[in-house]
Amino acid sequence: MPRENINDLLAFVAVARKGSFTKAAAQLGVSQSALSHTIRGLEARMGVRLLSRTTRSVSPTEAGAYLLARIGPGFDEIESGVAALSDFRDTPRGHVRITTAEHAANTVLWPKLAPVMQRYPDVSIEINVDYGLGDIVAQRFDMGIRLGDQVAKDMIAVRIGPDWRMAIVATPDYLQRMPAPQTPQDLAAHQCITMRLPTHGGLMAWELEKDGAAVQVRVQGQWVFNGSRAMLRAALAGYGLTYVPEDMAAPHIAQGELLRVLDDWCQPFSGYHLYYPHRRGMSPAMRVVVDALRHSEVANVADLPAVLRTKHMQEIQRK
Repeated sequence: MPRENINDLLAFVAVARKGSFTKAAAQLGVSQSALSHTIRGLEARMGVRLLSRTTRSVSPTEAGAYLLARIGPGFDEIESGVAALSDFRDTPRGHVRITTAEHAANTVLWPKLAPVMQRYPDVSIEINVDYGLGDIVAQRFDMGIRLGDQVAKDMIAVRIGPDWRMAIVATPDYLQRMPAPQTPQDLAAHQCITMRLPTHGGLMAWELEKDGAAVQVRVQGQWVFNGSRAMLRAALAGYGLTYVPEDMAAPHIAQGELLRVLDDWCQPFSGYHLYYPHRRGMSPAMRVVVDALRHSEVANVADLPAVLRTKHMQEIQRK
């Protein structure tokens, strides 16, 4: 195949994946009009329409989707092979994409990575805050952050933070108007400030446990958000009970702005873990991130659950 045809196929893959001529042109470093001309020429030579265009979007036709599925992985392999050459450089460099929840980004990733990145000017990090728990391979992320019990078994996992708890809190004024709940079932009578998760569009259940009895409470209220900071702000304004990470609420509890309820029902979670696929090579840039985030307090591997202990040992063996 002539070289220019390969370039045209690369252009098609970029437009199909971006869903936009504008974004694909920016990625490829060409003008939008030149890119459109390239795609029209490719379609003319192929004798079939590859992209469906509207005023608002661009998407592959059935033929385009078939072509993308066949040639896209091959181009990805070429890209990965070229990127792997960075392993031969003395200085780590490259781009690392991480998907994580808001709390982990603020309490683990930023505090640990910010000072380290000053020593590696050729390493860039992209942090995407998302509660969707999506497929990092399909979404082209290098790494993800989840609680230990949420990491898939086919991933390598590295603990990056200690166990932590959630807290159910409200203002003293609110708890004067409404009796403090004594059991999880009492939450049904309260205004609860909660979060909508992108996965399935459902409201986040409040996960509570006491004396080995675990319950997931589906609460309701006047306010629903997609982030913990907004939930805390609504609670401080007196709109009801909310369920946020303990460290976020602690300063307000210490100042008497919030009171904690059902404390004995809020048991520790297994802590944040960084994870990535077994088959993905560890680039120097990724190694910088892993080493910076690794949780130093896990000195005894036997303290980890069995599945995480296995993954931890696999990670050590890869070093």
